[in-house]
Amino acid sequence: MKGIGLLFFASGAIYGMGGMALGIWMGTAHDFTLAPAHAHLNLLGFVTMSLMGVFYHVTPSAAHRFLARLHFCLATLGVWLMVPGIALSVTGGNPGMAIVGSLLTAAAMLTFLVNLALTAFGPVRGARALPC
Repeated sequence: MKGIGLLFFASGAIYGMGGMALGIWMGTAHDFTLAPAHAHLNLLGFVTMSLMGVFYHVTPSAAHRFLARLHFCLATLGVWLMVPGIALSVTGGNPGMAIVGSLLTAAAMLTFLVNLALTAFGPVRGARALPC
């Protein structure tokens, strides 16, 4: 594995370790206030990033597009802002960082969907605008 697939997969592994560490800390402290942040770190950070890594590894045509790199940047920034933003929000802080992280994560998924559509269907050639 190499390239963007490896970046997604390695990031997912790092986020998975972070999620495990947070879960262990919450369990030993018997304080589960940060459970929403823990869940998002595991699902968005570990699961989603790892799945994207596998997708880009098995789909080189999608991996070589600029959209794949944009997807990685948006997804990474989304995790970096959403998870601590959720932690701040559930402990009484401002939810702004979580909101921005959520929007970046949504933009990352939209970027992935466009890349997926281009991979599955290719660019539309000779398409004409529909009459209004």
